[in-house]
Amino acid sequence: MRIGRLTLAAAALLLTATASVPAGTPLSRTERHSLSSDAFEPRGAASRPPVQRPEHEPPFGAFVGSWDDYIPRLGQYAHWLGNANMQVGHTYLAGNGWADIEGEPVVLGRWSQWRLADPSRMLVLGVPMLVPGEANVSDGEVSRLLAQGSRGDFDGHFLRLARRLVGLGGSDTVITLGWEMNGVTYTHRCKPDPAAWKAYWRRIVGVMRSVPGQRFRFDFAPSRGLDAIPWTTCYPGDDVVDIIGMDSYDQPAGSTFDDYVREPYGLQDQVEFAARRGKPVSYPEWGLFRNGDNPEFVRRMVDWMRTHDTAYQTVTDYCPHGFFQCRSNPRSTAAFKQLLSGSNGAPAVVPTAPPAPIVPVAPSTPATPTPPTPPAAPSTPAVPGATASPPAGASPSPSAAGTPSWR
Repeated sequence: MRIGRLTLAAAALLLTATASVPAGTPLSRTERHSLSSDAFEPRGAASRPPVQRPEHEPPFGAFVGSWDDYIPRLGQYAHWLGNANMQVGHTYLAGNGWADIEGEPVVLGRWSQWRLADPSRMLVLGVPMLVPGEANVSDGEVSRLLAQGSRGDFDGHFLRLARRLVGLGGSDTVITLGWEMNGVTYTHRCKPDPAAWKAYWRRIVGVMRSVPGQRFRFDFAPSRGLDAIPWTTCYPGDDVVDIIGMDSYDQPAGSTFDDYVREPYGLQDQVEFAARRGKPVSYPEWGLFRNGDNPEFVRRMVDWMRTHDTAYQTVTDYCPHGFFQCRSNPRSTAAFKQLLSGSNGAPAVVPTAPPAPIVPVAPSTPATPTPPTPPAAPSTPAVPGATASPPAGASPSPSAAGTPSWR
C-alpha cells in the first residue's frame, strides 16, 4: 500500500484523531478472528500438503524507493548488513496515467542494468492494472474499467511495457501485477467484479508473454488475511501465475505472529494453497506496523520465510515498517541485523520461460486517453530515519518522505 508524499502531514493528524479506533483493513480483529478458513474453503478429509522446508536463505532485498536514483541505497543497505548479498531490487511503476504503466525508459533501464550486473540478482516490479491507481474510484467505475481491460482495450500499454523491459535487459523481471487486489486501496481491486478481474489478469499475462525473449514471472500477491474479499476468489489460474505472494505487516494491533499464521487466508493458508499447485511463495512487502518496535515479529517472519518455499522476500524499509531507513525501531533493527548480517544470499537460479497462454491473445489497439505528465524524480531523496505514517485503518504504504507520491 502507498500514501502520497504531500499527504503525510494530514495522515499523521488522522492517526492521532483515530487512535482509539480498532485497527483492521477493513474487518476489525474480532471480526477477522471469529471467522474460520473452513467457512470459505472446506478442507474436508483431504490431507494437507507438506509445506516445511529445511532452513535456508531465500533471495532477499528491500524496497528503498522507486526512482532509479534509489538504486545506490541498496549497496549502502548491504554494507550496513555486513556486506550481505542483497539480491532483490523491488520497485513500482507509477499509476497516474497509462504512460506510467508503459514504464519510464530511464528508470526501467537503470534497474535492469542493476539486475544484469550480477546473475544472482532479481528485479521485482509492481505493475498496476488500472489508472489512476489511487483515486477513490467507485466500485461501479472499477467494474467498467475491468470489463474494458478484459476486452483488450488496454492491451497496448502492457505490450509496450513488456517490449520495453525485454529491450532494456529486464526480460526475467518478476511482476507483482495488481498487488493487494483483495483490499480497497487500489483502483485495480478485485471485489467489484472478480470474474472480470481474473479475465483481465489473464489477458495482461497473455499479452506480455507474447513478446519474444521474455522470461517474466507473474506474482499473485494479495494482502494477508481476509480483507475486502477472500483472495482465493480472485485467483486467476495456475497457468498464468508463477509465484503466490503475500504482503504481510505486523497488524492489527494486539495480534501475535501465531494469529497471522492461523487467521483465515493467512500465512498457513497461503503456503498450503501454493503447495497444492506446486508453486513457490513470496513476501514482496513485509515489515512492522501497528505493534510498534516488535523484534518477535521480525524473528518469526524471517524464520517463516527461511523454512518455506520462498522465491524471494523484500522488506518495506522506511518508517514505521523498516530498519535501515528508520531509527524508530531499535530493538527490531538489532534483531534484523543479527539475522541477516553477512548473509551470502541464495544460489543464482536462471528462470526458464513460463508456459505460453492456453489461448494466445492478439493485442488490440486501445482507446488511449491523453496521459498526465509522469511525476518528476524528487530533488532530495529520502534520508535514513525519515518517518512516514500511513492513515489509521489503512494497510501500510511503501512511501517515505522524499519518495515519489505514487510509491
